[in-house]
Amino acid sequence: MSTARQLIALLQTHVRGDEQEFLSIALEMAAREARLGHTNVAEKIRDLVDEARKRNATAQRRPGSVLVLQPRAELSSLLSVQSPEERLSNMVLPPELDSRLRRVLLEQRQRTKLHEHGLKSRRKLLFVGPPGTGKTFTASALAGELHWPLFTILLEGVITKFMGETAAKLRVVFDAIKSDTGVYLFDEFDALGSKRAQSNDVGEIRRVLNSFLQLLEKDDSESLIIAATNHPDLLDKALFRRFDDVIEYALPDKQTSIRIVECRLASFKTACLDWDAIAETAAGLSQADLGRASEEAAKNAILQGKDVSTEDVLFALHERRHATR
Repeated sequence: MSTARQLIALLQTHVRGDEQEFLSIALEMAAREARLGHTNVAEKIRDLVDEARKRNATAQRRPGSVLVLQPRAELSSLLSVQSPEERLSNMVLPPELDSRLRRVLLEQRQRTKLHEHGLKSRRKLLFVGPPGTGKTFTASALAGELHWPLFTILLEGVITKFMGETAAKLRVVFDAIKSDTGVYLFDEFDALGSKRAQSNDVGEIRRVLNSFLQLLEKDDSESLIIAATNHPDLLDKALFRRFDDVIEYALPDKQTSIRIVECRLASFKTACLDWDAIAETAAGLSQADLGRASEEAAKNAILQGKDVSTEDVLFALHERRHATR
């Protein structure tokens, strides 16, 4: 039978209303029953978990993968909400980056076990790196993996010109982070987290940053908070130590570039492509640029009724490079 620890954890998650953690613990119980040779019990638990997740997916989604539940009135101008279907397996990532992100997922899925030992899971993350390197997509993938909604903070709604109003709106956002578990993305974070000592700084900007630092430090919710920026050099140094992990993104190297193009052209015969020439031409382009160029090459091949050629890919890469200048 299941351990007392698991039964207590199950009841605690039920009281908190954390259904995803409830189901995760149920799966732990199924695994234990299977190890004990109680295969029928284990199978029954897994079937019930699958049924619950399907029911939740049906109840929460409608066409376009947008949650039926919309932000409350006071949050409608501060947050947008989606229910992503992306997964980390949809991304082509360097091994080290993939490993760090999967460690975040593991700690989230096993956070009850960590809490029992007085440890906290990583849940405040700072993503830094050039545009188009996958920071925003990663937030969607993490939400998809955890079966949580993705809330994107609308900075144009948060940041105002009125004294004290921005800090007040930030408090509303952090109240939502505590009450509604999900992945919360502060994209283009440098708009909030710029250095307090900049020469063009004003008192209000300093107050906003100080408010954010205090709110982030005090936050003890179950939600995953992600801040993403293309300009880490603009961020106040005090921010970095407030995050559990700072994860760096970079432009893809040769092997990663080839893997991205290969994945996007998986439905075509690509064995005869000149991958050295493609990798050389792809140098300096982001993951997003490589993805779009691959799609353009694929569309061209489909419309002409032929296989994708090296020339198709090179032309699309050159076109993409000119478009991003």
